[in-house]
Order: sequence, then structure tokens, then C-alpha cells
Amino acid sequence: MTEGPLAKRSVTIAGHRTSLSLEPEFWQALKSLAKRDGRSLAATIAAIDKARGTQNLSSAVRVHVLRELMKAAGVSSAQA
Repeated sequence: MTEGPLAKRSVTIAGHRTSLSLEPEFWQALKSLAKRDGRSLAATIAAIDKARGTQNLSSAVRVHVLRELMKAAGVSSAQA
């Protein structure tokens, strides 16, 4: 259950500003993953952006967060 509406934030990735809308829970999880990895939030989003292909950036971030949390819980994507 979401705590509130989407939160829109602007970040600079690959030298340009872009905005990203995510639920507050995804922002919090993304910040935790960035801290875990010793990277800034912008660097984490830039890495996701670089690997996303044609997927929407907000969707790519959500999928990244989900996969990382599943991996930490010992759940493979094949099990899901």
C-alpha cells in the first residue's frame, strides 16, 4: 500500500537534467541501495539509466529496486 502520491524529483544524469516520479517507498529503497553501494543517489540512477535500454526510467528504477531486494532476500527471479 503506498503512503502517498508519486514524488517527482529532478536529477542530473549523463550531463542533463531529468525528472523521475516514484512512490515514496521506492525513493526510500533507492536511497538505501545507493548508501549500501557507497554511491550517491544520482550515481545510482545514472547506472540504472545506462543499463535500461528502451525501458522508461521510472519503471527501470522500480525493477532495479525490486530485483535488488529480491536478491537480498535470497529469491531468484526464476522463483518469482
